[in-house]
Amino acid sequence: MKDSGRKQGASSPCAACKLLRRRCAQDCVFAPYFPADEPQKFANVHKVFGASNVNKMLQELPLDQRGDAVSSMVYEANARVRDPVYGCVGAISSLQQQIDLLQTQLALAQAEVVHLRVRQAAASFSTHGLNPASPTTSDSPSSKFMGSQSKPIFDIDLVDQSMWPC
Repeated sequence: MKDSGRKQGASSPCAACKLLRRRCAQDCVFAPYFPADEPQKFANVHKVFGASNVNKMLQELPLDQRGDAVSSMVYEANARVRDPVYGCVGAISSLQQQIDLLQTQLALAQAEVVHLRVRQAAASFSTHGLNPASPTTSDSPSSKFMGSQSKPIFDIDLVDQSMWPC
């Protein structure tokens, strides 16, 4: 069985009861999840949700689900303390923006690699006296897109190279 957040026989209150300045009963609903040595954990949860609401939520849940519920409340409360407006949603949104940016940078890098390989293959053909089958007329489909440019389609300088492991 759990220690209820305090030593057997000791009357040291859990973090919740200590903050609420009340006697911590043996069957305290907060004690298993808010031990006395982690006062900030309950302080943030209390600030965001209120002790009465947390008590009601825990009382309505089966014992095996309470630990997960407390973990979720603590995580959301800590996020709300850092960002009172958006909380967890702000953190998730920020991470999604980072993912989108990195996916764009990856696509640019992959396109540049393909472009460089094509140029290298063309150079290899011309070095060996082979003539790669490439359209040279101005009405060819590739000339409409590329024009007379020999420059890559994607500029590698657009990619943030500080992210690369080199």
